[in-house]
Amino acid sequence: MSLNNQLDPEKIIRTVNKLEMRIADRFPESGLRKAVGNLLTLTKNSKENIEWVSKPNIPLRIFAYGLIITALIGLVFSVTFIELKIENTTLGNVVGITEAIFNDIVLLGAAVFFLVTIETRVKRKRTIKSLHELRVIAHVIDMHQLTKDPNLILSKNFNTVNSPKRTLTRFELQRYLDYCSEAHALIAKVAALYSQSLPDEVIVRSVNEIEVLTTGLSRKIYQKIVILNNLPIDNDHVDVTPPLA
Repeated sequence: MSLNNQLDPEKIIRTVNKLEMRIADRFPESGLRKAVGNLLTLTKNSKENIEWVSKPNIPLRIFAYGLIITALIGLVFSVTFIELKIENTTLGNVVGITEAIFNDIVLLGAAVFFLVTIETRVKRKRTIKSLHELRVIAHVIDMHQLTKDPNLILSKNFNTVNSPKRTLTRFELQRYLDYCSEAHALIAKVAALYSQSLPDEVIVRSVNEIEVLTTGLSRKIYQKIVILNNLPIDNDHVDVTPPLA
């Protein structure tokens, strides 16, 4: 029995979609729902981008290899032409011709390297742009949980005029923070799809950076959840929220 060790974009899309619907059940007008909705759009776009990245760019390859062949033919022709015109084979002329040929070979090698790697660089540019969008959405989701302070769940009467409105119950706050943590985990999984399809050094490093970022943000959220669970029960504010997912 063979094991599938690849991330499935369709399953990730369904998971993000399910998370967005779960948030809509509890917080239909929240900014978090809109942020996860944007994440769902990015995930769907990522599936299309990954399909494009995974396929060979035939026109670009034909163009690159055509230029390489043309350059090689030109180099061979120029060497043959120079040899036919040599009349005075002094040491100076031989050194000058050898140096010219060597310079042409170096330039040709640089051109060949540029043309051979052009497809990877085009795909890398598009992938980096998509990864940057995922990085931004991770920070946006983090912004939504910044004011969700579990220490103030039992101290709502101490708010100032400029304090953010804290209307969530203890149970709702826990679910809100859980949703944020799940969203960060899914962002890392979407990013991993790119390194899975294009194992380029630059891409892998960018994906690792996103994973470190989302892990750090999730760690902060987990600390809030721990604090929330360790708070004493407030009998004056019993949570009767229906047990939705």
